[in-house]
Amino acid sequence: MFIITRNSVFWKTIKRYSFKNLCLGYNSCMNDILNRIKGTVVVSVQAMPNEPLYLEQCMIGMMKSVVNGGAGALRLAGARDVKNAKKLFNLPIIGLTKPNVIPKNYKELVYITPNIKDVIELVEAGADIIATDATQRKRPNDEKLQDLIKYIHINKRLAMADISTLEEGLKAKELGADIISTTLAGYTLESANSPANEPDFELLKQLVEQTQLPVVLEGRIWEPEQVNKAFELGAHCVVIGSAITRPQLITKRFVFRNK
Repeated sequence: MFIITRNSVFWKTIKRYSFKNLCLGYNSCMNDILNRIKGTVVVSVQAMPNEPLYLEQCMIGMMKSVVNGGAGALRLAGARDVKNAKKLFNLPIIGLTKPNVIPKNYKELVYITPNIKDVIELVEAGADIIATDATQRKRPNDEKLQDLIKYIHINKRLAMADISTLEEGLKAKELGADIISTTLAGYTLESANSPANEPDFELLKQLVEQTQLPVVLEGRIWEPEQVNKAFELGAHCVVIGSAITRPQLITKRFVFRNK
């Protein structure tokens, strides 16, 4: 079992690392990746372990399919899929971790890349961008978002902050995040007012205007027109998952179309 205590050599090293150290080679890496994903559709290729598509070859086939369709980057869960994508494609890879089962009280919990051990796993797998929950909810083991971001930067990767509110986006910027994503809008108690059936365009607009960071629109994107609107509002790129890679959800939209 991988455990890091806050008194460990690891944490002491993180705290000693200066801003100058972090910048060595980092800016060129950051700009290259950001330029490559700018104006693109990033496809989230994910499945839960209890779903048929979770099988390794199924996920590889899905990745190949969306790349053939023009995906500008991939957003993937877990080291297995990140490693496979890095071997197969010359595309930026956004990596994250999730639990095998999403808890029923997920709106109260940090579950997207919650711990430093998850970040280490994704760095070792080769992720170019590491996405982590950047809400203000308490992290497991009392770990701190700024420590995760610093470790990501030490390894010359970009930190994507998955947030649900404007306040969280502004705080993530303050802590050093490179990219802000609306991933969790509508999926936390703090964002209960987000639209239920469409992207949170208002949040996107506010983040673009107030953070001056690359902002990603993710969540409840089902129509090409919504992608166009996102770019008109200043989105750096757009992440689409369910509408492309979750056939059970796509099927339900047709089967239960009048309900």
